[in-house]
Amino acid sequence: QEHAYPADELMPLTCRGRVRGQEPSRGDVDDALGKFSLTLIDTLDTLVVLNKTKEFEEAVKKVIKDVNLDNDIVVSVFETNIRVLGGLLGGHSVAIMLKEKGEYMQWYNGELLHMAKELGYKLLPAFNTTSGLPYPRVNLKFGVRHPEARTGTETDTCTACAGTLILEFAALSRFTGTSIFEEYARKALDFIWEKRQRSSNLVGVTINIHTGDWVRKDSGVGAGIDSYYEYLLKAYVLLGDDSFLERFNTHYDAIMRYISQPPLLLDVHIHKPMLNARTWMDSLLAFFPGLQVLKGDIRPAIETHEMLYQVIKKHNFLPEAFTTDFRVHWAQHPLRPEFAESTYFLYKATGDPYYLEVGKTLIENLNKYARVPCGFAAMKDVRTGSHEDRMDSFFLAEMFKYLYLLFADKEDMIFDIEDYIFTTEAHLLPLWLSTTNQTISKKNTTTEYTELDDSNFDWTCPNTQILFPNDPMFAQSIREPLKNVVDKSCPRGISRVEESLGSGPKPPLRARDFMASNPEHLEILKKMGVSLIHLKDGRVQLVQHAVQAASSLDAEDGLRFMQEMIELSSQQQKEQQLPPRAVQIVSHPFFGRVVLTAGPAQFGMDLSKHKAGTRGFVATIKPYNGCSEITNPEAVKEKIALMQRGQCMFAEKARNIQKAGAIGGIVIDDNEGSSSDTAPLFQMAGDGKNTDDITIPMLFLFNKEGNIILDAIREYEAVEVLLSDKAKDRATIFKGKMIPNYIIDSNLEMENMDQKLSENDSHKQNSEEATSASQDVGAVSAEPEEGENSDVTDPDSLAPAHADSDSVSISNQDSYVPGTDEASAPEPACTQGDHQPQEQKLETESNSKVNWDNKVQPMESILADWNEDIEAFEMMEKDEL
Repeated sequence: QEHAYPADELMPLTCRGRVRGQEPSRGDVDDALGKFSLTLIDTLDTLVVLNKTKEFEEAVKKVIKDVNLDNDIVVSVFETNIRVLGGLLGGHSVAIMLKEKGEYMQWYNGELLHMAKELGYKLLPAFNTTSGLPYPRVNLKFGVRHPEARTGTETDTCTACAGTLILEFAALSRFTGTSIFEEYARKALDFIWEKRQRSSNLVGVTINIHTGDWVRKDSGVGAGIDSYYEYLLKAYVLLGDDSFLERFNTHYDAIMRYISQPPLLLDVHIHKPMLNARTWMDSLLAFFPGLQVLKGDIRPAIETHEMLYQVIKKHNFLPEAFTTDFRVHWAQHPLRPEFAESTYFLYKATGDPYYLEVGKTLIENLNKYARVPCGFAAMKDVRTGSHEDRMDSFFLAEMFKYLYLLFADKEDMIFDIEDYIFTTEAHLLPLWLSTTNQTISKKNTTTEYTELDDSNFDWTCPNTQILFPNDPMFAQSIREPLKNVVDKSCPRGISRVEESLGSGPKPPLRARDFMASNPEHLEILKKMGVSLIHLKDGRVQLVQHAVQAASSLDAEDGLRFMQEMIELSSQQQKEQQLPPRAVQIVSHPFFGRVVLTAGPAQFGMDLSKHKAGTRGFVATIKPYNGCSEITNPEAVKEKIALMQRGQCMFAEKARNIQKAGAIGGIVIDDNEGSSSDTAPLFQMAGDGKNTDDITIPMLFLFNKEGNIILDAIREYEAVEVLLSDKAKDRATIFKGKMIPNYIIDSNLEMENMDQKLSENDSHKQNSEEATSASQDVGAVSAEPEEGENSDVTDPDSLAPAHADSDSVSISNQDSYVPGTDEASAPEPACTQGDHQPQEQKLETESNSKVNWDNKVQPMESILADWNEDIEAFEMMEKDEL
């Protein structure tokens, strides 16, 4: 008030206000500033928590009198929502509470709520996208697409940015009775849920707001994703909608399975969740122990919190990012409150006075290292103690609030804090909103949710009174092994004997990191008493004998490694992707011999349940992207439509061609040169809406495969294809149809035919063997595009063979360790059969030969099939397909 008002933030080193446009730009950080007295609004309910009721009343009058929300300025939708809209709603919540008590705010008549509603309408233009995900920025005066808006060209937003709206928007709808705000926030959450990676149930950091493609495919619980998870659980608490809890539990299971590596929380790839995406953590993940307390999963919360506290004790503050061996990665610290938040919740859950000591340390460090004459300054470098002329609004909105609540007794509060839920900015929203103005029908039912076998997933909020009955030492017993975690990179390292080579203690080998071709890994296995056996059929078997381990610690590591490998195998077997589909060209001169590997869709006809498939001539639609009404319906009717990927959702394309009378659709990738040879296939996702109205089959072809059809159209005009779950043999394709005469008229001799067929079979078998040989137990396949499921099974997939008290054995079903002279061959773009394991393919071919011999067929029919094969091969060679 003294140095900065009415500016958005205080600059504590120069004792003046930060006004956007008058200070050097700080990039995206300045998007939180909107010339609307940010810090004052963000701090309103903090004043009431601190029992500063008179100051609160004066602050509200200033906000009503001075704050203008109609500025020509571009602001962050996310920051404006959580800080300004949340601040106004939190201020309104405590204002009506004080008015009801009869002493303060008797003049108040909902002015803050009126301002919140005005701001809500100013944020709505950001949601004008095909997906329902908001643009990351909006102009408060002109919206998004207005010529003077200076925004609206962005294509990407972070998951947290789009997924951290439901509390504020739903509260605004419940307070005002205007449902549109809650509807928009729910739609955005629904879309993110539909776009999760289905096999891992993780979400990426950044998503394209128009197409729904994941732009950044790493996943964690820190920056970019953090509050998305938080708001799923808290939306259930505030709104009482079970679907939010179902979604949170599904995500939480994935987090604990892949990201949580106690006491660490490491980012992973959403398509390869056993593969770490980076070797450092950011400070925003410090909120997660607090969320785990709300979830009721206390042990990992204590472990991660203790690890973070050890980092703070070393550097006085939590660096913006630090490595897995606890070195500083980014040295700044903008006085973030997340660790204080988790400390408060852990104290509430355990009652352990240890967390009061932690809070005392935080306060002492703030006063000793961050306090300056005009406020508290952010740390520019925690290693040197240098300051930055910055004090973000969240410092007063959250840090002071959580630290005060940590030490406050019940009698110190003028209201019951348990009647409210904290937003991600620590603003207070009353729980009674769950039964007020329920204008939203619960349409966002969670699809494909399966009950998870975890007792933590009871649909009840944890009762803090019975979490730790008669056991005040519970939290300490969990913390104790971690007290040296920073000084000793691995908590177990203190008890591990020195390595004979003098390299010191090393962390144990993890199953996810193991590579059978790595000599060092094989040596570690040997020390752990684990033997690796190459079986004749190409599988790899792991067996452990504890008595053969170098020491008891190594034997323990070996047992843990085998347990991890079994879990890894089990999980990867569950992650088997839906098989690819087939586009088979059945017209002259191909006659079913050209099969293009295609990706399925998560909507429309399920070809696996329609064995006959869909057959028809192809036609290119206009417009080619299929994103608007088809202008050549007469050319598309009763045909399979060809269209290009991009510019709108896959489901929208399907609806447009279905309306034009198409019987199926093929989407061709617009990425020049893309091919199933080098990229995993994926499923085309829906648009977050109900797609039951789409009844035609839709398949996806990469650019290279799509061009095969386009080239065929240019040369032969009429091209007929079969869309099916897998390639059909020609007897099935032409069943009941007349075989063209020019196939029968071939006068080539049978010897030539036998030779060509033999050469082709030999070539095919060699290709499959070489492809199999190129796989390695530790290999990593290419990542599929975000939101779409790969058809490539992780070659690390291991299955347990047998286990008893003395040994554990694991056999690798899909992997093969190549010899020094073995070479790999790429998978051809055109394949004859579906992608089955090699053993199954060979067995199928053998059985078909037996059945052939047992059939009694006319010679003319046999000759026709043989001659058809010969002509097709010759034509394929001629056209270089």
